[in-house]
Amino acid sequence: MSFSYYIYMIPGMLLVMFASWYVKSAYRKWSKVPAQSGLSGYEAAQKLISVGGLYGVRIEAIGGEMTDHYDPRSKTLRLSRGVGQGRSVASLAIAAHELGHAMQDAESYLPLKLRGAMVPLVNIGSKLGWILIMAGLLLNWLNLAWLGVAFFAGSALFALMTLPVEFNASARAKRLLAETGIIQTEQERRGVNNVLNAAALTYVAALVTAVLQLLYYVSLLSGRGRRR
Repeated sequence: MSFSYYIYMIPGMLLVMFASWYVKSAYRKWSKVPAQSGLSGYEAAQKLISVGGLYGVRIEAIGGEMTDHYDPRSKTLRLSRGVGQGRSVASLAIAAHELGHAMQDAESYLPLKLRGAMVPLVNIGSKLGWILIMAGLLLNWLNLAWLGVAFFAGSALFALMTLPVEFNASARAKRLLAETGIIQTEQERRGVNNVLNAAALTYVAALVTAVLQLLYYVSLLSGRGRRR
């Protein structure tokens, strides 16, 4: 990669590194703070499923750390061991966040549906974009390279669509935990906010990185076009 590529990408790389450190730091801190309700992440998820009437949602264990997610295809909430079995503020925050996605799915939340529809296109485009850009530059076919940039623009759009989905799931989680009494103190509320805000920053960092990469290729091809 050229020096100019790193000029574009270094701010995004630094933000990604900071976001990764921040989310791990917040998780480690609040996973050591026991929730006064005494509920585990699994038990909190079961309670929220009942409160939300999400009886078709199943809960499964998944390996790894911070691998928790909701799968809308199988209506399955997958919780890592640390979250599912943990009785900490961090465990409750993450379990409730993923249940927020289940509620979005049940309500056919539009941003979630749009993001889901984009997944296969983005998976193809992220791979094909590189090929088209490199081939276009090597063959000096700028129209082909611009087509590759268009595929990369899809990745940036996907990252943008992820923000309302994740922010809304976190807002639901905070509200549900408070309304059901699963979190009870000001300290617990601060912990939930810290964990979920840290997680949100990772999605912001992904968007910034995608936009910067897109801008780099736009700048590169624009420069080639002016020299023709």
